[in-house]
Amino acid sequence: MRTRPLDLVAPALVTALLIGCGGATPAPTAATASAAPTEAAAGQPMQPEFDAPQDEGRTSTARREEAAASDAVDRDAAPAEAAPPPAPPVAAAPVAPSPASPGSAQPRATKAGAARGADARIQVTGGAPAPKRAPTPAATAVARPAPPPPAVAVTAPEPQGSETYRDYGVNPVEDPAKDRLSTFAIDVDTASYAIARRKIMDGALPPYQAVRAEEFLNYFDYGYASPATGPFAVHLAAAPSPFTSGHHLVRVAVQGKRVPVKERTPVHLVYLVDTSGSMHSPDKIELAKKSLKMLTDTLKPGDTVALCTYAGSVREVLAPTGIESKGKILAALADLTAGGSTAMSSGIDLAYSLAERTLVKGHVNRVIVLSDGDANVGPTSHDEILKTIKRARDKGITLSTIGFGQGNYKDLMMEQLANQGDGNYAYIDSEAQARRVFSEQVGGMLQVIARDVKIQVEFDPSFVKSYRLIGYENRDVADRDFRNDKVDAGEIGAGHSVTALYDVELKAAAPKGEGAAPIVVRLRHKAPLGSNTAEETLVKMAPGAIAPTFDAAPADLRFASAVAGFAEVLRHSPHARTWRLADIEKIARAAASSKGDQQEFIGIIRRAGALANGKTDAVAVNAD
Repeated sequence: MRTRPLDLVAPALVTALLIGCGGATPAPTAATASAAPTEAAAGQPMQPEFDAPQDEGRTSTARREEAAASDAVDRDAAPAEAAPPPAPPVAAAPVAPSPASPGSAQPRATKAGAARGADARIQVTGGAPAPKRAPTPAATAVARPAPPPPAVAVTAPEPQGSETYRDYGVNPVEDPAKDRLSTFAIDVDTASYAIARRKIMDGALPPYQAVRAEEFLNYFDYGYASPATGPFAVHLAAAPSPFTSGHHLVRVAVQGKRVPVKERTPVHLVYLVDTSGSMHSPDKIELAKKSLKMLTDTLKPGDTVALCTYAGSVREVLAPTGIESKGKILAALADLTAGGSTAMSSGIDLAYSLAERTLVKGHVNRVIVLSDGDANVGPTSHDEILKTIKRARDKGITLSTIGFGQGNYKDLMMEQLANQGDGNYAYIDSEAQARRVFSEQVGGMLQVIARDVKIQVEFDPSFVKSYRLIGYENRDVADRDFRNDKVDAGEIGAGHSVTALYDVELKAAAPKGEGAAPIVVRLRHKAPLGSNTAEETLVKMAPGAIAPTFDAAPADLRFASAVAGFAEVLRHSPHARTWRLADIEKIARAAASSKGDQQEFIGIIRRAGALANGKTDAVAVNAD
């Protein structure tokens, strides 16, 4: 969901997208870099399974790259085993070279609305380095009489093209005596987990830049109770952390009300399908067609569908058509083929033109973009594309993105387009995932229950020594803007749930007495229609919500802890450098329900652990 004004979209995003469309590269902007000291982990240190950075807040990608290069030298320099044949070397993925000067570092939004950390750096994997960047000299192996270190996780290179992700860093530890408020916009995107799952199932660990912890957490349905009244129910719980001695994990969960299909508001959809040559594969254009058929099958009388495509040129395939003529819609989908270059901006203009034909106040009006994000030609800059999306959003036309394929996938573009459009961002790699997004959970896309949803968590410094929000780095909202209803946030659909976890260190026992609460949660939102004045809800954490032991905590909290732990390890969080995947798997196994996605998650952790230890014959994971 969009969480910041247009002028705060990182210049690096515009640079990368302009390069993709053949545009001129804007001059880099200056930003400062700062690094907070790393929190010391409690207990005895263990060998990390990943090359975790030692800088809290991950304020410099360059430090990570230098460390990775040093480790690569050590591994390459180690004497070979005597037993024939020698094991093949593990190939590390190419890393985007460091900027030629500190002035190219890109800022990210912070609690004060300025820069937290130094750079939310774009990472391109598997391809040529970006222009105007000095290449990193190749590391030279130097023989050392030392045994090879234990196997670590190494991201495999992409087989073709390049993939673009953005490193948003890791939230730092905060002192509530200096800053007692944590404010962020809700996020119901799930693409990051689906991308990571596919890569692990295909035998490679995901790039750490591709891992967004909040999208891992929000991929799963934890079975939170629906609200008795109103659009939301807030569920708070806490328990001692299974990862860090002396710390607690605090869960803040929001469950949106569920709306029966017969009560759903009419929807007017425009399918904007990328039919360029890069989409010419079964897991792209053919899977996109199957996905849209599933979505069309869920629509009801009163809903409309329009279809347009973009490649080297744009084409209106189907004018707005009522679902009563579903056969006509399905026939138009079946005829789609891929070929040519990618003029995304012209396609978006046409999609909005079609959407305005059926724009009805009080109805859901949405453009759905299906693409691999690989835009390479276009008459306008991506800055102008984002402005176009914002103008349409202000009219009441939202935009969601659905990603397909790999090798040349542009996660950065797909995420930012959905952010600007107040829509959802999902990734589809199989028919099973398509059913999940477009059939089982389609209500969240088709029925909006609240707009501009913000959460503010207040920590009482009398009882809380420190706190850190796990994930949501790119959803940060300045504390002062929590009640500024002009600041855009995210929308939430029917049945959507949002889960956030905090790593908290307490000073003393939980407060006692009437009204006492170590944590207070405020939720602010606007109605889906009508007034632009937001309503605010306040919920206090009862002392009894803190479990005495981790095993005594609710199963949903324990499973969410495993999900967050997995994301922290995969994204090389400095706070997780002693966490082990084997321990995370045990937590997940003990807490998982019988739901297929939770059972699958256990196997994915096991497979990732095998890959991290250099095993190419990791146990297979059932995608269904």
